[in-house]
Amino acid sequence: MQNQTRNLAFADDFISAKLVENVVDLDVEDAVVVNISPSPMITGIDHPAIVPAWKSTWLKGGRIKSAERAALIKVRKATNLGGAQFRGWDWLGNRIRSFPRDTPLFISAQDEIGTVTVDPKVFTNEHAAPATEQHFTLKLNLWWAPGDTDCFIHNEHPFLEVHTQIHGVGRMQKFRERDQGTLYEDVVMPIGYSHDPFCRVTGENQWTYPWHRYYSDTDSVWLAVELHP
Repeated sequence: MQNQTRNLAFADDFISAKLVENVVDLDVEDAVVVNISPSPMITGIDHPAIVPAWKSTWLKGGRIKSAERAALIKVRKATNLGGAQFRGWDWLGNRIRSFPRDTPLFISAQDEIGTVTVDPKVFTNEHAAPATEQHFTLKLNLWWAPGDTDCFIHNEHPFLEVHTQIHGVGRMQKFRERDQGTLYEDVVMPIGYSHDPFCRVTGENQWTYPWHRYYSDTDSVWLAVELHP
C-alpha cells in the first residue's frame, strides 16, 4: 500500500511528526523530510532531485515523488516549546547518573520503526558498494535544548547514528580529547540538514566514534536516527 502514514511516538501539539512508508507522489506543505532508508528519495515535480540515503531536506509546498521510508517533522508551535519535560520528555540526567546537573538536555519518547538491511561500511561512507549487509533495528527520537547548551562530549555508542536539525541552529562537533579546547571539526546544522556519520566500523557490530557533542546555538530540536544491531 502506498503512502502508509502514522504519527511518530513523539508527535504532540507542538511538533508534527509522521512516518510515511512506500511513498509515492506525496505533497508536503511544510516539513523537514528525512530519508530514513538506504535507498535514494526523489523529490520535486518538474525538476526531480535526489535526497541520498539517511539525508534530508526542507520541503515547502514540495513533493516526494518516491521514497522507501520518510519522516516528516515540523515544529508548529514554538512558544513554550521548552516545556518539553512537562509533556513526557525526559531529562538525560535521569538516565545517566554522571550527566552534569546544570545541563538542560531533554529526550523525547523513542519510536522503533522496524528493521533495515544495510552494509555498515556503506552507512559510514567507508565503502561505496555493499559487501556484507546485516539487519538493524531502526529507532528515532527527538532532542531539545535551549540556546548555548553544551550537550556533553562523549564517544560511546552501541549503535550507528546520524542527526537531522529540525528547529533552530546547532552544531555537531568533534574533539581530540574529552575537552572542548581540543575541537577540530565544527559541523553547522541549519534546519533540514543531516550530517555525515561520525563513526568508523572496526569489526563485526563494532564501531568507534571520535569524542563528539551536539552544541545548540539557539533553542534547538534535532532528530536522532539510530541503527541498532
